[in-house]
Amino acid sequence: MPPTKLAAVDLGSNSFHVHIARVSGRDLVLDDHHKETVRLGAGITPDLDFDAAAQTRALVALARFARKLGGLPPDAVHAVGTNAWRVAVNAAAFKRAAEAALGYPIEILTGHEEARLIYVGVAHHLPAADFNRLIVDIGGGSTEFIIGETLKPKLTESLALGCVSFTERYFAGGHLDEARFALAEAEATRVLAPITAHYRAEGWREAYGSSGTAKSIGSILSKNDVSKAGITRGGLAWLKREAIRAGSIARLKLAGVKGDRAQVLPGGLAIMLAIFAALDIEHMHVADTALRDGVLVDLLERAHPLDAMW
Repeated sequence: MPPTKLAAVDLGSNSFHVHIARVSGRDLVLDDHHKETVRLGAGITPDLDFDAAAQTRALVALARFARKLGGLPPDAVHAVGTNAWRVAVNAAAFKRAAEAALGYPIEILTGHEEARLIYVGVAHHLPAADFNRLIVDIGGGSTEFIIGETLKPKLTESLALGCVSFTERYFAGGHLDEARFALAEAEATRVLAPITAHYRAEGWREAYGSSGTAKSIGSILSKNDVSKAGITRGGLAWLKREAIRAGSIARLKLAGVKGDRAQVLPGGLAIMLAIFAALDIEHMHVADTALRDGVLVDLLERAHPLDAMW
């Protein structure tokens, strides 16, 4: 008998999430969501190993998740690891300890599979449309770019652009100034260069940002009456000016700047500025859904292949 409850465990480079949903006819109804700010990507050493502190943070979070999952059957749970797990040399060894703590297998996603699942998660929650949409997901260690129509992705790409890695590299100590933003944006533009022409040629009518960086920036712009409907190029320029004026993350006192997200906001902002410029975006909607929602949809389609209409 197909499971009546499904769970997605998203083990990102910045945060870990667990989504638990009930299957109700042709729909999924979210029952529970829990987030842990683990910063696994920040715990990667120069030798590309997860350090001991990051492993401990992750195992504590996974033990909490195991209690949340409450013994759901293996076919009802899909746990996935993203960029940090792809990068770390000792990821395979650590995965064994992580699986023991969680009680379920963990799949380390390829960048393209992560992009596909992000698209599935976002597209299933948007009105049906017969035109291209662009979805951009800035994570802790990578950024995924997807162009798709209806529920089918056409182009998927994952690039080494992460809000955690860029903040650590260009805004060490929380310092914010014009020179640091210039360096970060230039590097993001360089990384974007191989896909820019192809994506612009394919084109899209609507752009969406998913996950923490897009949500955080959208919230800041809205709460400060800069933009009431998503992210704009002018809004990004305003936020950059405010960040430089503050001079440090600690002194950036704007409505919507939250403690845990503020620590990685500069890197995410620099990446978003470069994306808007390289892909000539003027406006981006903020999506409510992301990778973990795509994982749930995938689980639903496996469990109820004839009914998966979510």
